[in-house]
Amino acid sequence: MVFRTAIADWASGGTGGVMRYALVNPRWTFEGSIYFGCREPHLPLEFGYSKALLEQAGHEVVLVDAQLEDLPDGEIFERVRSFTPDFIVTTSAPSYLFWRCAPPELRVPQFVADLLRPIGAKLVIVGPHASTTPAATLKKLKADVVVLGECEEILPLLADDWSGVPSVAFEQDDRVIVRGPNRAADMKRLPALHWPGELVSKHRHHHHRFEAEPTGPGAEVEASRGCPYHCTFCAKDNFRNNYRKRPISVILEEVDGLLAQGVEYIYFIDEIFLPDMQLLAGLAERRLKMGVQTRIDLWNENAIRALARAGCVSIEAGVESISEAGRAYLDKKCKMSTDELSNRLIFARTLVPFVQANLLAMTDDDPDEIESWRKGLESHGVWANKPVPLFPYPGSPEYTRLWGPADDFAWERAHEAYLKGFDSFSDIQEQRPQPLVELEVAGHGR
Repeated sequence: MVFRTAIADWASGGTGGVMRYALVNPRWTFEGSIYFGCREPHLPLEFGYSKALLEQAGHEVVLVDAQLEDLPDGEIFERVRSFTPDFIVTTSAPSYLFWRCAPPELRVPQFVADLLRPIGAKLVIVGPHASTTPAATLKKLKADVVVLGECEEILPLLADDWSGVPSVAFEQDDRVIVRGPNRAADMKRLPALHWPGELVSKHRHHHHRFEAEPTGPGAEVEASRGCPYHCTFCAKDNFRNNYRKRPISVILEEVDGLLAQGVEYIYFIDEIFLPDMQLLAGLAERRLKMGVQTRIDLWNENAIRALARAGCVSIEAGVESISEAGRAYLDKKCKMSTDELSNRLIFARTLVPFVQANLLAMTDDDPDEIESWRKGLESHGVWANKPVPLFPYPGSPEYTRLWGPADDFAWERAHEAYLKGFDSFSDIQEQRPQPLVELEVAGHGR
């Protein structure tokens, strides 16, 4: 018999004391999805921080990373069941790196929720879907509660009286209670992460690294969260919005721990890795290899030199459009011309082995001019992707521009418009994506 605790029994007065939390990163699959993020496993940073804060609060925690460990369904169930948790927490995005470009469908979280529901713990959902469309996420996943925004500081509060807990949504008396605002974590409070050695040793993927084959494990680290810009295509309005930096000493402590575990390459998942000469100097002393995503117009030549000295071997630079009109439509607030951007990318390539310029499909950009621009960069060793169709993520200014604030059908509306609007998608799509409804129906069986 499936057990599901009535929300009213515990929203008005939690038990307090020591609670047991199982943090579950699903074994992600992407068949039929429009998802164009990396499909390799990455460290679930949000769960790493959450585990640390929960344990600081005196709670017991197990992290089950089914993606990185490639766990079969039966082992996921047994690991969680044997821990006898009070709370099972799972996510709607493969890792925090991809919260802003997550799979639109909830197929995988649906399957995990159905798999683990018989254990009888309270089911908590975190991620972009919970943050942007909380009522729909509650219904689709039959969850007890969803967290709005960044989850790390909210999860410990679930063990206590719920009457004052912010940034959550739950169902009570046949209606959904949405209690904002969406959470923006205090980055100064998040500690240096220390991952189990056996987990790090399985992280063979080096995200966005192309200049050499890996000889040791890779890892992901966060130096900052959020972005001071509000480009229309970025789904960050309801999480990871305001720009916040972690203390440099904490970042370097985390990096030192990873290097001591044999990590060869670190990818900084910052939405926008901004120049910080003190951090770059500290990283340069450690002789690591690293990759970043950033805006090249924010880096002068001296800063790029410092980035190269810090060990950067990969830069993913958001250009998005080769026309000033296209960049203006996207609200990039870019102060450089296209020629100036090209020259800055080419300069970076003289110091960094791999430099990429990201492009989106824009009606203001002439296809022939795009190809000419791409070939010009490639002649200097800079790679620019073929323009990728823009998915209007709920929670992005682009979605709001088209349809207004996100409602319960926002993901379906955006997905349908995307499939109708384009005949080709990203380079990794091997087949035409399926409609979202079909994918979510399939989520209840695998």
